[in-house]
Amino acid sequence: MAAPKKGRSQQYPGRALAVILLAIVALVGGMLLSGTTTPRLGIDLAGGTSITLTAKNEPGQKNAINQANLKTAANIISRRVNGVGVTEAEVQTQGDKHIIVNIPKGTNEQEAKEQVGKTARLFFRPVIAVAQAGKAPKPKPSPSQSGKPGSQDQGKQSPTPSQSASSSASADTSGSSPSPSPSSTTQGRAVSGALTKDTPSPKPSASKPATPPGALDSTIPADLQKKFAALDCTDKNVKPPLGKPEDKVVACGTGESKDEKFVLGPVAVDGTDLSNAKGVFDQQRGQWLVTLKFTGKGASKFQGITGKLATQQPPNNQFAIVLDGDVFSHPQVTNAIGGGQAEITGSFTQEQAQSLANILSFGALPLTFQTDDVTEVSAALGSDQLQGGLIAGAIGMALVIGYSLLYYRGLAFVSILSLAVSAVLTYSIMTLLGPGIGFALNLPAVCGAIVAIGITADSFIVYFERIRDEIREGRSLRPAVERAWPRARRTILVSDFVSFLAAAVLYIVSVGKVQGFAFTLGLTTLLDVVVVFLFTKPLMTLLARTEFFGGGHKFSGLDPKRLGAKPAPIRGRRRPATPVKEA
Repeated sequence: MAAPKKGRSQQYPGRALAVILLAIVALVGGMLLSGTTTPRLGIDLAGGTSITLTAKNEPGQKNAINQANLKTAANIISRRVNGVGVTEAEVQTQGDKHIIVNIPKGTNEQEAKEQVGKTARLFFRPVIAVAQAGKAPKPKPSPSQSGKPGSQDQGKQSPTPSQSASSSASADTSGSSPSPSPSSTTQGRAVSGALTKDTPSPKPSASKPATPPGALDSTIPADLQKKFAALDCTDKNVKPPLGKPEDKVVACGTGESKDEKFVLGPVAVDGTDLSNAKGVFDQQRGQWLVTLKFTGKGASKFQGITGKLATQQPPNNQFAIVLDGDVFSHPQVTNAIGGGQAEITGSFTQEQAQSLANILSFGALPLTFQTDDVTEVSAALGSDQLQGGLIAGAIGMALVIGYSLLYYRGLAFVSILSLAVSAVLTYSIMTLLGPGIGFALNLPAVCGAIVAIGITADSFIVYFERIRDEIREGRSLRPAVERAWPRARRTILVSDFVSFLAAAVLYIVSVGKVQGFAFTLGLTTLLDVVVVFLFTKPLMTLLARTEFFGGGHKFSGLDPKRLGAKPAPIRGRRRPATPVKEA
């Protein structure tokens, strides 16, 4: 029988070992350079904050509190909290009107608390006026105004929308002419979309009254002008009242609009009328933009308001994206947008586009909530649980090593090194995934890592037993290592595939902490394949060339006599019989 051909793993086992060594150095080096040397812990191990929210009916919506809306709100809060980098946050409904939010320590905890508290709905309001965020200085009276109040013109309505904007914006200037155009942070933002054939964009008339029929009312009441002039959005403690949806309100900007304050018109489109928003990169135009998709009802509303805004001058041709009374963006409208789809364009970075899309997608809650209770969860119990889990893991590892030493003797050296390599890879990857994707290690994840010890050890046992079977057949170690590998490889891959498939299904269908178990189990299963292929097999190829293992030392675990090996068969060619010649 011809000898098996030498594969690359047999010819160059050092290359595979070098690859996995470089991977270990890169992962550990990245861990040290990032300054993160321990995995992020979940709330059950590190403690954290538990927040209880109670749903409230909004005026005119007596039946809004139901299980469907409560589950929708819990899902939105979960995505909103996790959207600020908090992973393993638990958001679950309790009873008929409560939502419990558990936020682990060591995360962006304060910002997450603020996100949980933001339970007001998302609104699209037309912009009436824009000014700098600070409080307007008191104007100096001119000689012609010496006998008149300094704010005599505040109660007058502007004859046109643009003049109204100028009047309100001038409250933030020191006698200089106001600039009604948007600030530099958002002046490049514009919203556009395709018009339906039967819905042409309305054209502005040559002459129009202050508030023509069907047009936007851009006038500012006197009391609102005073509030706008006195509003100082640079003061973090200042929070303008939200007002009713049908009222004109003043608001502060945040995010890209943080240096501005606004006078806004009544709500034109509710956030619940928005079905989808995404931050995408347009390859043709080479820029980031935000796409919007409205429901059927929302599409009609959006088409109506954009048709009106498109006829106005800045800033009255803008609509504000308002969440909890804060203006996140105020793009300009270029035309009436029908069809229920639109896009916001401008000098977006990837982060800005995705952040705005996140606000649009996750900002519309079907209910309003009040915070009833905020409780700090102690990490003492979690510390005990973690210690118990580590002790259980150490006992499991010790049992595996003890079994290997007792049964495999010298081969235990290979299994111990392989387990150590797998442990280093698992630890460094989980540590880097903390700041990378927000992965948090909880107690079920620790259990998943402990279970993975048995899965990894099982792969070594399969390969070792295949090698020993080949030796029992009378082969020496070097060919036994290579002949055993194909059959062991198939068994290992099938076994690991089943384990990974189970972990993947469990991760998809489960929620909360169980996902931590599934994620860790799937990760360690993949690493098992990497370690066996790039470390265990090449190491066995090298050890087969040594006298201790290759010669079948009695403590190597591969002693032919101890294994009951058969004598090596004698193979040779039969000589043909010599014909007998007759005398």
